[in-house]
Amino acid sequence: MMETALLLAAAFGAGILNTVAGGGTFLTFPALVFTGMPPVMANATSTVAVFPGYLGGALGFRNELAGFDRKRLLRLAAITLAGGLAGSGLLLVSSYQAFSMVVPFLLLGATLVFLFGDRVRQWAAAKARDVSSEGALGLFGVALYGGYFNGGLGIVLLALFSLWGMTDLNRMNALKSGLSFLLSAISVAVFAVAGLVAWPQAIIMMLAATAGGYAGAPLARALPKPVVRKVIATVGFGMSAVFFWRLITAA
Repeated sequence: MMETALLLAAAFGAGILNTVAGGGTFLTFPALVFTGMPPVMANATSTVAVFPGYLGGALGFRNELAGFDRKRLLRLAAITLAGGLAGSGLLLVSSYQAFSMVVPFLLLGATLVFLFGDRVRQWAAAKARDVSSEGALGLFGVALYGGYFNGGLGIVLLALFSLWGMTDLNRMNALKSGLSFLLSAISVAVFAVAGLVAWPQAIIMMLAATAGGYAGAPLARALPKPVVRKVIATVGFGMSAVFFWRLITAA
């Protein structure tokens, strides 16, 4: 019961965080590992757990999404699906040992990106350009990363959108939620076929993440960003330290 309560709380919080700014995987992935699940399976199950929350977030931002050109959305969706498929396939061929070695660095890198996200977006805005072949390549790279490891995906997407010249944070969050849902959906399909998903845990977490994602949309408009940033940074650095310690002691 305690493990179930932990997974439910982590998933609900992840749904909120992913809609507000990203970083939900900092809650779900460590929670699953804490229950004793191997890292690769925990990563796959975490992806399954949070992906409905992206849909909840997209629905919460449906008015903002309706303002995008449909052809542009379809093009971005196709690129995202292709990158997500490639990243998920890369995870399938990664050994447990290799993934366990990479996880601390991925967590730390994602935390740093999130912590300095505003500076990254400001730099990106200074280099702003419209969607081009370079923009497509950038989105493919971000989707590749997201298919392999979902941590920090939201803030990386927001920085990429700034690079494209977007400035309305609500529209950016709407697009982030929609593309993140598509990316997670293709990853879920790959992981399910490969048998990497722990479904009992995934299902209860999916329900909690969906509720959290929908609740996150109004919070994204009202919650002070410094509060969100401090919470996620604390979790991110803390879990990075834990996984680095596990890597050192296992050596």
